[in-house]
Amino acid sequence: MMQSPLPVRDGVNATRLRLPDEGPWTTAMDYMMHRWGHIDPQGIEDRFDAGEIVGEGGIPLDRATKLDDHTFIWYYRTLPPEARIPVDISILYQNEHLLVVDKPHFLPTTPGGTYIQESALVRLRNQLDLPDLIPMHRLDRMTAGVLLLSTNPETRGKYQVLFEKRQVQKEYECVSAAEPAAGYSAVDFPVVVRNRMTKSRSYLLAEVIDGEPNAETRIERLETFDGGASPSAAGTSAAGIHGPPRLARYRLEPHSGKTHQLRVHMASLGLGIVNDAFYPDLLDKAPDDYTRPLQLLARGIRFVDPISRQPVEYRSRLELTLAAQTPR
Repeated sequence: MMQSPLPVRDGVNATRLRLPDEGPWTTAMDYMMHRWGHIDPQGIEDRFDAGEIVGEGGIPLDRATKLDDHTFIWYYRTLPPEARIPVDISILYQNEHLLVVDKPHFLPTTPGGTYIQESALVRLRNQLDLPDLIPMHRLDRMTAGVLLLSTNPETRGKYQVLFEKRQVQKEYECVSAAEPAAGYSAVDFPVVVRNRMTKSRSYLLAEVIDGEPNAETRIERLETFDGGASPSAAGTSAAGIHGPPRLARYRLEPHSGKTHQLRVHMASLGLGIVNDAFYPDLLDKAPDDYTRPLQLLARGIRFVDPISRQPVEYRSRLELTLAAQTPR
């Protein structure tokens, strides 16, 4: 990846922009005005005047810099104020190579969309003064649990190879109905779900399509218990249940890492995860309800550490709110 000539600022990387090879724009500023001048034209001019927009090697651009003088330019975005997400990150382990944390529900792993400062990565960079911090994998915003980050650029590649070669074993837990919803077949646990999944940038949900399987999850039911709420709270209670739904805690072991894989695979069995607003049915967008987190937790991660060459395992200290109500 091309190295940014600008350092991380306030926990956020500078934005890289590729300039077009040709077009009706004479200067780099003309092109930026074309892209964003309707939002903040004065701000763009001020940045060029202050030398805050740079090319490769950190060379400052000015208003007269020709479009074809640079292929890539870097600058800091103006970030809108963000309301703090009322959750905290717990540190599980830290050394000169790794940082392992318990990411809470509702906090995205990396900046994106409306969440910049309110992402696990930016919070941790600022909190620990670690501008080089990079996540080794991602958890969905609504998923909590163990998240592994690299603190050392010099050893980062050794850990990235583990993920690329699928030499990292992950374990998740979730809470769903104890039995499949009406219209689904009974499940003989443990079960392995295999199918072909795809997710496009233009479509919110992941889809199962025909073709060679590229997603696999082993699912084991650990225990069943009374949900202590109306059947609708589970969203997937079996037909014929009266009173509080019978729920279950499941162990999920993904052997691939497709977007929303665990949520899709549970829903495909008629066991959509409790408080899932996407699967099996996409609900209308609503403000986050911090009292109803998705009942999905990244419980553990294990691998042979490439530095110490010893097997290591990191376990979440969090508990799913529904499963925690029952004796273990």
